[in-house]
Amino acid sequence: MPRYKHEMLPALLKGHQIKILNLSKKRKIINLVMKIEYRLTMSFGKDLKSLAMRSDVNRICDIGGGANPLLPLDFINDHGLDYTVLDISEEELAKAPDEYKKIKADITDPNLDIDRDLDRGYDLVVSKFLAEHLKSGYLFHKNILRLLREGGYAFHLFPTLYDLPFLLNLIAPENLAESILLSIAPHRTKEGNQGKFPAYYSWCIGPTKTQIAKFENLGYVVENYVGIYGAPYLSKIPLIGELKTWLSHRLVEHPIPELTSYAQVLLRKNSP
Repeated sequence: MPRYKHEMLPALLKGHQIKILNLSKKRKIINLVMKIEYRLTMSFGKDLKSLAMRSDVNRICDIGGGANPLLPLDFINDHGLDYTVLDISEEELAKAPDEYKKIKADITDPNLDIDRDLDRGYDLVVSKFLAEHLKSGYLFHKNILRLLREGGYAFHLFPTLYDLPFLLNLIAPENLAESILLSIAPHRTKEGNQGKFPAYYSWCIGPTKTQIAKFENLGYVVENYVGIYGAPYLSKIPLIGELKTWLSHRLVEHPIPELTSYAQVLLRKNSP
């Protein structure tokens, strides 16, 4: 028996808008339109550039960009963007070109205080494969909300539980998890620009009813929530990789949000 209404009509999820009624007692009842999708491929880079080119977006904060800022300097300069990279690691920030504006800070610090000399917040705050490395998803998204202007956007891509590779990464000892990753992707070295970092997967799950409510209760409007099936880590293993590919195609047709491999979510700061 399907747990959610959108599981009963999977064909309607592909590119269609779904009306969600927020019945939270702590907030006013809001009738909003949300777009939920399920895919086999990511489009985060393309979608990020489209967001950055919007007329109402200029100030962008790249959270956790560190050594690998999400937008290249030529794109930033061509579009006249005010682009800042925020990261907890001074070492990682040093690996990025000096032309980037950089801030060393912990996005999960309960007392985070940056840009207080400015009267306006960021138009867009973005992160890619950062959320899973933070112990508190609540503080992460709460602080981003504080950084945004009214009506500003947050855009994130992260791996999700309970896909098998990420579940194993969560429960396995860190040394073992790192050894497994390096055997699959030897270019992921700590000395390079794509190091292996501990993962906690707080608030990292597909478009479940519970996760949507968490975002709404913080003060976000969930505009788009994309569940992506198929992690590459099992693709090279005979039979298992083939089974995973087959299962991913079936799940796109008959979605189970708890079994996504990745999620891409676009949030908007709700106006009071």
